[in-house]
Amino acid sequence: MNKVYFSFVGLRLDAGFSKKRWGRWRPSVAIGQLEALAADRIELIYQAQDAELARRVKLDLESLNDTVVVNVHEFAWDDAWGLEEVYTSLYDFASSYTFDISNEEYFFNITTGTHIFQICMYLLTESRHLPGKLLQLSMGKSKSPEGDFQIIDLDLARYTKLAERFNEETMEQQDFLKSGIQTQNKAFNQMIAEIEFVSVNTTAPMLITGPTGAGKSQLTKRIYELKKSLQHIQGDYVAVNCATLRGQMAMSTLFGHLKGAFTGAVNDREGMLLAADSGILFLDEVGELGLDEQAMLLKAIEEKCFYPVGSEDLVYSNFQIICGTNQNLFNAVQGGEFREDLLARINIWDFELPSLKERIEDLEANIDYELKQFSVSENRQIRFNKEAYTSYLSFAKSSQAKWSGNFRDLNASIIRMGTLSPKGRIREEVVEAEIKRLSKNWQVGKPVGEDCDLGEWFSQDELAEIDLFDQLQLQMILPICQQSRSLSEAGRVLYQASRERKKQSNDADRLKKYLAKFNLTWQMVQSV
Repeated sequence: MNKVYFSFVGLRLDAGFSKKRWGRWRPSVAIGQLEALAADRIELIYQAQDAELARRVKLDLESLNDTVVVNVHEFAWDDAWGLEEVYTSLYDFASSYTFDISNEEYFFNITTGTHIFQICMYLLTESRHLPGKLLQLSMGKSKSPEGDFQIIDLDLARYTKLAERFNEETMEQQDFLKSGIQTQNKAFNQMIAEIEFVSVNTTAPMLITGPTGAGKSQLTKRIYELKKSLQHIQGDYVAVNCATLRGQMAMSTLFGHLKGAFTGAVNDREGMLLAADSGILFLDEVGELGLDEQAMLLKAIEEKCFYPVGSEDLVYSNFQIICGTNQNLFNAVQGGEFREDLLARINIWDFELPSLKERIEDLEANIDYELKQFSVSENRQIRFNKEAYTSYLSFAKSSQAKWSGNFRDLNASIIRMGTLSPKGRIREEVVEAEIKRLSKNWQVGKPVGEDCDLGEWFSQDELAEIDLFDQLQLQMILPICQQSRSLSEAGRVLYQASRERKKQSNDADRLKKYLAKFNLTWQMVQSV
């Protein structure tokens, strides 16, 4: 491949017109003097006032090798230290230059020019706008006219130790977002990896959905702490449960108010949006906001400003917004309860947290985590004995355990058992009592399918064609499908025992095919 070098003609280092210049080290000329570089073409960049020097350097390079092609490019910078001006002109140059990466290899000399020029060359090379490697020339120990050189490849994947360190840091950050819990659920781990990447690389709005108790608030707080530790944000974490906001107080809580703005406004109030300036604003249950608040929130997100209640002066606040909800906001838009433009704005990044039942393989790790948290809070070690743990785990993984409150239910369960085990060991009788309590809370004692009327899905003629054996199965299966948020969740419950014996299981596909035997689809089941 042909080797092509780009170099800025340095007014001081490349200068010289007398014969003595050949005894000095000149960075741009050295490209042609160093045989190891084997230049086929050299592109010289210079400022308008240095045109004569650029011409001299071009002639000198051509005199060293009559086969090398030397081109010159004039840049008219008013301020060589102006970042915006230098970067823009180099960016335009890179965009207009015809690079042939299939046949040519490119090197960009960062030895000369201002520090701003060198920074811009680095940024454009790192972003691949300049598709090549950096070249650093030096006088060398011998102080010969040729000097020495170093090639810098900004493809960090080529540097094994650096790549390993970055991978380790990424894994540490992902573990942090999971509170250190060693989760096994593949889909959940993939989602956390994406959340980590997005959190580190952007301040765009995020929408975190999922059922109550799935961990939306905890995850959002962890995102904040991660960004804070990396010094990506300086402000505070401000969390608001929109379900608690009603009437005039909703506006006041979010946007603040002036003294006397309404009855009871005895003092000025800054509001949560201003409190989150330079930080993160978490709006939990965002679907509960009224339409008026939604309109003002949209303006605040897009323009970073808003009017406090009773004020004619704009207040500015630059916050990152993360919203949480257990509702389907798209359905809320269709029902006229949520603004479509606001949803589009907050839904740039959408992550749906799975329920505990959908992550049942992570149950043991979460039990250990809750035990550790309780032990720390109570300043005493809490553990299960073997028989009690086996009994609790068997129930917790069974179809009888609904975990309707998800990880909140698990947290409350561990707290209760820990409190009732003052000697530090959770025994069988404590577990038995807890299972009864959970069963009562979830009304597990009521047979599944007891009230299921197959006539809601099938006509009498269709039922006559279905064996009683299959009818009894459907009476059990259809209610579980209706209680589940997805095919995958229902499949996990229905195929709990057999799925653990499979290396790879596709519960959703198994259930989908089962329903198809009776001409049912997931949408049909959910619509009843």
